[in-house]
Parts: sequence; C-alpha cells; structure tokens
Amino acid sequence: MSLIPDTARAMIGASDPPIRVEISRGEIMKYAVATEQRQRKFLDGDEAPPMFLFGALRRITPIDELGPDGTVAGSHLPDLPLKRVMAGGTKTRYFRAVKPDDILVATRTLADIYEKRGAQGPLIFLVYKLDVRTEAGEKVVEELQTRIVR
Repeated sequence: MSLIPDTARAMIGASDPPIRVEISRGEIMKYAVATEQRQRKFLDGDEAPPMFLFGALRRITPIDELGPDGTVAGSHLPDLPLKRVMAGGTKTRYFRAVKPDDILVATRTLADIYEKRGAQGPLIFLVYKLDVRTEAGEKVVEELQTRIVR
C-alpha cells in the first residue's frame, strides 16, 4: 500500500507562480563580498558567483509565514502522512553566467514523488525542477531539488 495519496500524485507537474528577478551590479557585489569571493569578475559585479541565485530567487517572507521546516507555505509540498522534511540534495546545470541587468524568470515545478523504505522506516521523495531563464527565454540554470519526507 502506497503512502502517497492520489491528491499528492495529482500535483506532479504543478508549478509555483514564476518569480521575476532583476539582477543589479550592486547586489552581485554585495553577495561577492559577503561570501568572500576573490575573483575580480565577482567583486566588480560583472558576473554573479554560481550560488548567487540561491538567495536572489527567494521571496522575502516574514518569519511567522514560514512553515516549521523554513519553507514558504503553499510551495507545492503536498499533504503527506509523513511530516518531517529534510533536504535531499540538488543537481545544478549552468547554461550561462548571471550578469548585471539580467531580468530572470524562475519557475519551480513538482517533477516527481516516489517512496522508498529506509533503514528506519518509510521515506517519501519529492523532486522539484527549477528552470531559470532570461525574460527573453534564454536558459540560464536548471536545477533538480530533492526533499525527503519521513
């Protein structure tokens, strides 16, 4: 018998509303300094370091609107019988650098849900696909994010 309800399986393919982000040279420079980058292209804001998008794509959300695991409510986490959510890893593919004055559009889609039996009991895996493109449609980053629920 599956732990994954039909209502959760029906969410596969559902996407959060796209996030539109304008990238500024100043934001790149602040991030570069804060993360102790050493390359001039980052420090001068000519190009964003690879992890820059991790924070740039997050909506600013008051802490009282976050769930117990730190996620934003309604972010395509289906109602599941297991409740503890953990990070399961990411696979990121970069197609081009993020530059100042880029206008990026990111879409996050629930790509898959499956279950496995772990050493300490059942696990449910949720796989999200993050697609980041320029406003003109040029592919910038594609990321697969896995969450494990136990």
